Amino acid sequence: MFKQILVPVDLAHADRLTRACEVAGDLARHYGIGVTYVAVAAPQPGEVAQSPEAYREKLDAFAAAEAERHGHRVSSRLMISPDPAAELDEALVRALEETGADLVVMASHVPGWVEHVFPSHGGKLASHAKASVLLVRP
Repeated sequence: MFKQILVPVDLAHADRLTRACEVAGDLARHYGIGVTYVAVAAPQPGEVAQSPEAYREKLDAFAAAEAERHGHRVSSRLMISPDPAAELDEALVRALEETGADLVVMASHVPGWVEHVFPSHGGKLASHAKASVLLVRP
């Protein structure tokens, strides 16, 4: 049914990704497909890493730990953006196109009043991507 799963991750909030990663791992095992963990980071030092190379190493380690935990094939992709918060949606659509993923499993949160005015990243991705999007609440 699905050929590749894309899971957006923010390593600064890795503790909030557990449920989405479990869902992605379960689907990957069920369909015998791989998961690409994608992160969007700035080229400047941040709270997770001091350089894009260091961030990439941490993302690779995160992906390897998920493969060990859930038993599926993994890859990782770091998208560099001068303003990750403003360009996250476009970077994720680009990552989808580059990886050929046809399913996004994305951690979400309970919507608040802000989502009535501004769409969430998951909502925006669901309306603009050609892939299916599964939003997983904690």
